[in-house]
Amino acid sequence: MKTWRNASLAVTAAALLALTTACGQGEGDVSPRGQAVGNAAPAEGGYGSDGGYGAGSAGAGAGASKAAGQLAAWDSSELGKVLTDSEGFTLYRFDKDSAEPPKSNCDGDCAKAWPPVPAEEATAAAGTGAEVIGRVTRADGAEQLTVGGWPVYRYAEDSSPGEAKGQGVGGTWFAAAPDGKKATPDADGSADGTRAGTSGLSVRQDPELGEIVVDKRGMTVYRFKKDSAWPMKSACTGACLKKWPVVAPVSRNDVEGVTTKGFVTFDRPDGIRQQSIDCWPVYTFSGDEKPGDTNGQGVGGTWYAVTPDAKLAGSPK
Repeated sequence: MKTWRNASLAVTAAALLALTTACGQGEGDVSPRGQAVGNAAPAEGGYGSDGGYGAGSAGAGAGASKAAGQLAAWDSSELGKVLTDSEGFTLYRFDKDSAEPPKSNCDGDCAKAWPPVPAEEATAAAGTGAEVIGRVTRADGAEQLTVGGWPVYRYAEDSSPGEAKGQGVGGTWFAAAPDGKKATPDADGSADGTRAGTSGLSVRQDPELGEIVVDKRGMTVYRFKKDSAWPMKSACTGACLKKWPVVAPVSRNDVEGVTTKGFVTFDRPDGIRQQSIDCWPVYTFSGDEKPGDTNGQGVGGTWYAVTPDAKLAGSPK
């Protein structure tokens, strides 16, 4: 009897372990690399604080800056459209720099508090042209990313995506807009003056497609039929990502009306971190110019808007 009971307990434990590690469970999800997902996790290196430029004492997680990848934007109710890296961290510009010609005046301790963003492997945010992306050689010989001519930085005090603690620091540091200008609240909202939702992911009622998922800017979120949910895999790579930018990681607490089943961060082989819904990687479409556009719907018979339960909206049966 004891042998049978021990065997039963072992089977039950194994089944429970499988449930807690498989993508698709409702709570306590983990990414395919085992990273716990709830609130969006800080980027590697942490961009910990450093002294003298609006930050506190140096944090143990502070480290060298890393490539921005696919640039994106989030819609802030206070700041408007804010430029971010591929992981959702706010990018900043410095009033003491110059854009014509591009020049950085943040070195030494300043660069520890405001890590310069490397120039390599950066792609312009959706809705902006590749021409806004550039580079400037810093005093130490490193090449820094410029947007609209302005060198861009992260802030050591921002520990998670969606934070903008560097806004207004010293009266010289400001969140950048996708075109490199200072982010301003009158730049967000749709063409008719209505504002996008404030949640990272929420639901919009489309007259033709019904309820579909939109991001913080109010832009339609899509799925690619050539992707797979488990094992989680994206078939959109390279040039595809220029047309279909990934949705950056979103906090589970920043979701309204959208399923949080399989709500995990996908660590892509190209180094970009991507949000998934029910284990499906999700994207936006560069051809959508304003909130409410669904120009990506049905493209190639493989791209479809996403319903709140992660299904393909309007897909042929």
